[in-house]
Amino acid sequence: MPTPQLTVYRHDRRERALVTLAGEIDLESAPLVRAVLADCLRDGIRTIDIDLTPVTFCDCSGLNAFLHAAQRTTETGGALRLHNPPPMLALVLELTGSGFLVLGIPFGQLPPLLEGVPTPATQTPPPRPVPLASALPREVR
Repeated sequence: MPTPQLTVYRHDRRERALVTLAGEIDLESAPLVRAVLADCLRDGIRTIDIDLTPVTFCDCSGLNAFLHAAQRTTETGGALRLHNPPPMLALVLELTGSGFLVLGIPFGQLPPLLEGVPTPATQTPPPRPVPLASALPREVR
């Protein structure tokens, strides 16, 4: 099994931790993310800031790890916040409506990174499907 392409740096200050992740967060490395965040809670950390500036890729397993950790942190009376998510992760957070859980922004408000990117509510609807019979030339009908 290949080694996860993710590096984790953790800096604690009393009940607060800054966790910096560098590399790719995917199915193979998401368990490492979960473990590090669970360790923070076990160590009494109640505020977890996650710097994603050096993250080059994050798929839905990474998003799941963050959402799970955010829920667990909230249950302990703490807070978990993502900082500087890669553009695709920020977009997925916005599209799923889960950004407010981990970005510390009001529900439905785009992070500054995505200003100008259409949201689902403002996107142009797809063209209506044309019935097959009317789309075929007369000689084929």
